[in-house]
Amino acid sequence: MSKTKKAAASIVWFEIPADDIGRAKSFYGKLFGWKINPFPGMTGPEAQNYLHIDTEGPGASPDGGIMKRMHPEHTITSYVSVPSVIAYSAKVEKLGGRICKPKTAVPGMGYFAICQDTENNTFAIWEMNSKAK
Repeated sequence: MSKTKKAAASIVWFEIPADDIGRAKSFYGKLFGWKINPFPGMTGPEAQNYLHIDTEGPGASPDGGIMKRMHPEHTITSYVSVPSVIAYSAKVEKLGGRICKPKTAVPGMGYFAICQDTENNTFAIWEMNSKAK
C-alpha cells in the first residue's frame, strides 16, 4: 500500500511595511514591474494605508500588499496557507514559537494569525474561508 504524500504549505500572500507608502509603491513598481493600486473594495482612510500588489503573469509569485509600518521592527510578512488557523496556531506553540496576533477574520475571505518562529522571525498563517466574519 503506497502512502500519499501530503502537499507542503505554500506562501499565498506577502505584506511589505512602509514608512512612506507612495515611495514604496514607486520603488517596487519600478524595480519589479508590479501593478500597485488601492485594494479592491477598500474605501475610506484604510484605502490610503493598504495597497494591493499584483505580481502578474504565469508563474508569478503570490500577490501581496503594501501597508503602513506598525512599529520600528515591522518587517515583510509572508502568509502561508493552512487548513486551520486554530490547529496550526497550537502547532506553532507546541514547536516553541509564539502567537503574536491570534486568529483574526478578514470578512468574506478567511482568517489569519501572526506568529513568531523560534528564531524571532515573524510570519502569518492563512485559512481561506469565504464565510469569515
